[in-house]
Amino acid sequence: MELKDIRVLADNVRERIQKVIVGKSDTVELMLCAMIARGHVLLEDVPGTGKTVMAKSLAKSLDCAFSRIQFTPDLLPSDVTGLSIFNARTENFEFKSGPVFTNILLADEINRATPRTQSALLECMEERQVTESGVTRALDEPFLVVATQNPVETQGTFPLPEAQLDRFLMKLRPGYPDTDEALAILDRFISSNPLETLTPCAAAADIRAAQGLIGTVHVSEPVRRYMVALVEKTRELPEVQTGVSPRGLLALLRACQSWAAMHGRDFVTPDDVKALSVPVLAHRIILGGLYGRSTKSEEVVREALSQIAAPVESGEGA
Repeated sequence: MELKDIRVLADNVRERIQKVIVGKSDTVELMLCAMIARGHVLLEDVPGTGKTVMAKSLAKSLDCAFSRIQFTPDLLPSDVTGLSIFNARTENFEFKSGPVFTNILLADEINRATPRTQSALLECMEERQVTESGVTRALDEPFLVVATQNPVETQGTFPLPEAQLDRFLMKLRPGYPDTDEALAILDRFISSNPLETLTPCAAAADIRAAQGLIGTVHVSEPVRRYMVALVEKTRELPEVQTGVSPRGLLALLRACQSWAAMHGRDFVTPDDVKALSVPVLAHRIILGGLYGRSTKSEEVVREALSQIAAPVESGEGA
């Protein structure tokens, strides 16, 4: 695979997903961007807006292993990662892998599980490995966690800890369909469910190859300085308690490289930074003790963008 092939790959997968999902093209494209950037995605919206269907459509569009965990208050960490069980016949402990040993993991309603279980995903998401009984087992690549959470029914839920929320490359909110999209949903699902007949158009090896190439996407010094200035501005605004960390800065860099490759370019532009700043940075900002829980954090990122002058040149070939 060459860098130019990433655009073809992304277009094919996006087209396949949209055989099921009506509208939401921006959300679908951002999910693909996160996967190619080796990041994870948090989908937050009210029930019934297609969060789970979107994750399933992505998984079925790729010839990858898929697992789903329905997070509940009684879910244990071992239910996520797996555990060692003593085999009386062989007189040895045997590891029974959990659903995290997959390529695409749907963590449904992640905020309904206890913090202890939520934290079981930390090592998996960041280190891409599971350590159990002193033995470390690597997860297969690609590995993407698509987590969903309902921001409305908060009774009996457990807010995601700061360390976990920061490990999601992007936080997306699909939103309600408009009138035309709602009518198209009825037409598409009136006789059958297109998700049931969806077939893959790319293999896991294709995603791994794309992930290995995005590091070659050029990011000029003016664009890098623009990213740094933007992140620093989020720490200076008066309503912000804690701004974007260096991890968030690196996340923005990876996402922009992936986004540029998906759009057929081998260099990052200031417009790429503007397009990705809100989904990549907003949930990493703490405002008045509310960590990533208000649309106000998105307004803060937009305010920072308005105060930082973007470089005139894209830096292509610089």
